[in-house]
Amino acid sequence: MSTTGFGRFAPSPSGDLHLGNLRTALLAWLFARSTGRGFLLRVEDLDRVRAGSQERQLADLAALGLEWDPPVVRQSERLPLYERAIARLTAAGRTYECFCTRREIQQAVTAPHGPMGAYPGTCRDLTESEREQKRAAGRPAALRLRSDVTDFEITDQLMGSYRGAVDDLVLRRGDGIPAYNLAVVVDDADQHIDQVVRGDDLLPSTPRQAYLATLLDLPIPTYAHVPLVLNPDGQRLAKRDGAVTLHDRIELGETPRQVFTALSASLGYPEATSTSQLLAQFRPENLPHQPWTLDPNGLLQPSAYP
Repeated sequence: MSTTGFGRFAPSPSGDLHLGNLRTALLAWLFARSTGRGFLLRVEDLDRVRAGSQERQLADLAALGLEWDPPVVRQSERLPLYERAIARLTAAGRTYECFCTRREIQQAVTAPHGPMGAYPGTCRDLTESEREQKRAAGRPAALRLRSDVTDFEITDQLMGSYRGAVDDLVLRRGDGIPAYNLAVVVDDADQHIDQVVRGDDLLPSTPRQAYLATLLDLPIPTYAHVPLVLNPDGQRLAKRDGAVTLHDRIELGETPRQVFTALSASLGYPEATSTSQLLAQFRPENLPHQPWTLDPNGLLQPSAYP
């Protein structure tokens, strides 16, 4: 299969990538390159940024043999794109101000007939007078989408059909920063990204993003949500679990090639020791459907993985 579109990996520069992040990046690269796509890196730096993280993340990806098509894009440099999308939705009557605090939202009852945990629409039908009162009281307003559906169905290459909740999601936070669900939709379309490969923990948010894309007349990408890496307790791998970053593994005496081989083995390819070898063998239909459980306190043993 050949295409002119792109796949991507989009980390947040809030710290070093752990092995779960690196495994997902490897999968995103494999899906893209095996289908003739380009591969882009996007730094999602609208939220917490830790100095030096971006540089270390790119260095780790390169150390494992991943290459990408320039340039590396940063969301903080793309704010006008997000504002234009918000302006379009506002002009169509699809936005409203929300003055709720996070605590108020957590304590509120879900809207009638809405999905469990959905925003209950507290501020959806405020009058202009009521909005003015809240502004005068100094409450910062987020901007929400006025959704006309409660769910939306997407197709995932690995999961099949998936129907998930859609609520009045935040488009711009109370601090003026564009929200993730908006930015990712705008970015993917603007960068001609037509294949999104990411961890399956993000699957529940995908129907919201796909629905938002339709409102903006943007194409919906092909999705593939891949299993995560778990710690021995069955929880998603985190930096607090021990030696989980590439730097940690090198400190234990392992090489980037050994880490790459372990990651390849976890995908079912224990003989691959380079990206070219792995790409030649890669078949999405043969990927394990279960998470990879990793004990970060021991040395990586590729032979232990099926």
